[in-house]
Amino acid sequence: MTLTMQERKEEDLQQALNKIFEVGVDEVGRGAVFGPVFSAVVVLTEKNKLILKQFGVTDSKKLTPKKRKLLLPKILLLSSDYGIGQSSVREIDKLGIRVATELSMIRALKKLKDEPSELIIDGPLLLRPWKGNQKNEVSGDSKFTAIASASIVAKVSRDNLMERLEKKYSGYFLFKNKGYGTSEHFSIIKKNGITNLHRKSFLKKSNLI
Repeated sequence: MTLTMQERKEEDLQQALNKIFEVGVDEVGRGAVFGPVFSAVVVLTEKNKLILKQFGVTDSKKLTPKKRKLLLPKILLLSSDYGIGQSSVREIDKLGIRVATELSMIRALKKLKDEPSELIIDGPLLLRPWKGNQKNEVSGDSKFTAIASASIVAKVSRDNLMERLEKKYSGYFLFKNKGYGTSEHFSIIKKNGITNLHRKSFLKKSNLI
């Protein structure tokens, strides 16, 4: 079957849309006082970016927990590749949160099949250990679908861990606060003390230990 000029143009456009990649990186849990920091990287074609936008993918903070969980399988299905990494409480306390966050990002990137030609990272800070091309975007999760997708993947992954840890560390309302320093969480720490998964370096600054 011979294609018309218009059909060839449309086919070439579809092939191009399937070859252009956007690689977004984001972290979750940087400001928490309990548990690890998570990072995710998501690789999307132009075509699948548009599909995910139609599904409602945007900055994870603007979505309900239910909506994030519904979007997660769609993101994983439509991504050309993705990776999830984390850095432990011990690493956060020993190395500081910026270095620990960078470690989690590098661990996520190492899970990709191919090294990206360029990263788009949410926030103002460069990923210092990464030697390839990268650019930073403040509020990038509102501007780039790949970053928004990475923020959802990281957020749902970390929230799921917090919900599992609730069974082991009951009484700290992890299913509710997700390890962040809410006034309720701080009150419980004052009453019950800290666990081995509380970030001592963070809590010292709040004079809670």
